[in-house]
Amino acid sequence: MTIQEFQNDIRAGIPDVLPAAKPYDKQINHAPRRKEILTAEERVLAVRNALRYFPARHHAVLAKEFAAELNRYGRIYMYRLRPDYEMYARPIDEYPHRSRQAAAIMMMIQNNLDKAVAQHPHELITYGGNGAVFQNWAQYRLTMKYLSEMTDEQTLVMYSGHPLGLFPSHRDAPRVIVTNGMVIPNYSKPDDWERLNALGVSQYGQMTAGSYMYIGPQGIVHGTTITVMNAARKRFDATRTDTRGMLFVSSGLGGMSGAQPKAGVISGVVSVIAEINPKAAQKRHEQGWVDELHDSLDELMPRIRKAMADREVVSLAYVGNVVDLWERLAAEQIRVDLGSDQTSLHNPWAGGYYPVGLSYEASNKMMAEEPARFRECVQESLRRQVKAINKLAAQGMYFFDYGNAFLLEASRAGAEVMGEGGRFRYPSYVQDIMGPMFFDYGFGPFRWVCASGKPEDLELTDRLAAEVLEEIRRSMMDIHRTRRHRRTARRQHPLDPRGRPQQAGGGLAGPHPLCRFGGPHEDRARVQRSHPRRPPVGSRRAGPRPPRRVGHRLAVPRDLEHLRRLEPHGRHGRAQRHRRCVPRRHVGLDPQRRRRRLGRGHQRRLRHGDRRNGGFGPPHPRNAAVGREQRHRAPQLGAQRRRRGGHPPRNGAHARAAGHAAQLRRRGTGSQGAGRIGVIN
Repeated sequence: MTIQEFQNDIRAGIPDVLPAAKPYDKQINHAPRRKEILTAEERVLAVRNALRYFPARHHAVLAKEFAAELNRYGRIYMYRLRPDYEMYARPIDEYPHRSRQAAAIMMMIQNNLDKAVAQHPHELITYGGNGAVFQNWAQYRLTMKYLSEMTDEQTLVMYSGHPLGLFPSHRDAPRVIVTNGMVIPNYSKPDDWERLNALGVSQYGQMTAGSYMYIGPQGIVHGTTITVMNAARKRFDATRTDTRGMLFVSSGLGGMSGAQPKAGVISGVVSVIAEINPKAAQKRHEQGWVDELHDSLDELMPRIRKAMADREVVSLAYVGNVVDLWERLAAEQIRVDLGSDQTSLHNPWAGGYYPVGLSYEASNKMMAEEPARFRECVQESLRRQVKAINKLAAQGMYFFDYGNAFLLEASRAGAEVMGEGGRFRYPSYVQDIMGPMFFDYGFGPFRWVCASGKPEDLELTDRLAAEVLEEIRRSMMDIHRTRRHRRTARRQHPLDPRGRPQQAGGGLAGPHPLCRFGGPHEDRARVQRSHPRRPPVGSRRAGPRPPRRVGHRLAVPRDLEHLRRLEPHGRHGRAQRHRRCVPRRHVGLDPQRRRRRLGRGHQRRLRHGDRRNGGFGPPHPRNAAVGREQRHRAPQLGAQRRRRGGHPPRNGAHARAAGHAAQLRRRGTGSQGAGRIGVIN
């Protein structure tokens, strides 16, 4: 097909003349038949929903065809409308477009449906067993037509694969807005979703399938590599400082899990990945993601031992059930260093997990015809798999959940995956690896797409990305060095009660090595001379008062003399039990009013002496002494308060009026006090 013919087919959308029916290609990895979940009335509704894309003159032909598809596959895919051109990501300029952004989206859609990328390309499912780009091929054709026509001042709105239409927008708006799986909570159980998907009104788009951003194992290999590599580093000790010879065991080669064997090779370990689907395993082997295929455990076990003994860097795929693999490894007591699982257990009853003891074909048949029995078989397999994993973990294996709901579904099946305190026995990879080692520092797996399709542009983006990552690495190393230096300095230079460096004998030491001004061990006297203390805001030496932050919730103007009457010993010196219990917005208020404005939790801390310092332990001894001194002066403070006008103003207007009055009084008497101040948190 020429480029012009390809572009004409895109622009045509759904053709006026129906194309010929397509044969069922058995060379393609197809989705399993879905279970029958619709009633007779709902089946009629599903066919009517599918016919809405076509003029009435085609309904007589298509209605029978769609009903047959629904009976045979459990869904209506509209195989007849599958395009004749080959599906792959073309250079962006080959797509008919008025907007280059729209052309890039067309490229990503076709990449999601490429048979070398998608898990079930003819059913428009990219990965995860049910992660769909569209529900049927009519939606694909309509969406591509709209994208070829739209401009940079339009937005295409998508709902579960259905294009709602082009809407006016602007150049800075998204070109496409996508929603998938929009169902209300009362109708969001697995069976509810299956029913709505069979009706053609909702789809599950996964993370990157229905949003047209999937780039296969190529996109996830970075994250998988740093996960496996740092999981292996957790096994390092005084006798082992290298990943070579370590054994990594997992499952899944269909979608993103296909990156596991390549990640194992990059990390330098021996990786063994199980895959029940022979076509998926063969595809990954042909693409170079896995080095060797084995369908016999009797042959695989010696090969694993040899690879570990020779410290090979190799990836092995076992074409079979992962439960058989785990049980054989446990029976032969082969030392497994790292273990995980990437089966699609978010979708355990519809092709995400296959039970042990059944072939791939038999499982697909039971899945559709005997769903209750299939569920029982899956849960029994999970219990057996966890039992073997526990045995190997007791021998030292580090097992982690890869975010695929393995531990969740295993716990629902009654497997022994729960530990102390109701927690899972094994950690998540985010919890134990990616989070503390990468995400907490702003670093994570990165992916991008070279939309031009030119190798030189891809090399340029690779170089730029490497420079950015290297800069991040250097900055993280600087942060680690600074934190390490501060921890060391605190240990070497303890502080006295006044916050000054202290020697072991009790005397004052030299300047703290982490002095705020200048480098370590700088002379404090020189620092104080070069950085004199700033005069209080509002005093005569301070000059003109800076503008108050109008509107700030904590910019409460107060007369300084008035504040001194209420807080003669500082903000938190009224009593020992008040220290650090009062939010700073309550500074300047009397204790009773402060108590009224606090919540019940704070009031409890104020009433009970055993809960002082905000619940964080006893206050500093110096502040406790101040509190004792002030308690002796409390009657005098009360008398002063009565003589000078009672409690402080209770709102902003009264506070401003009182402040102006105080200023006028000071001006008349020549007082040296400061003017108003704003308390800023």
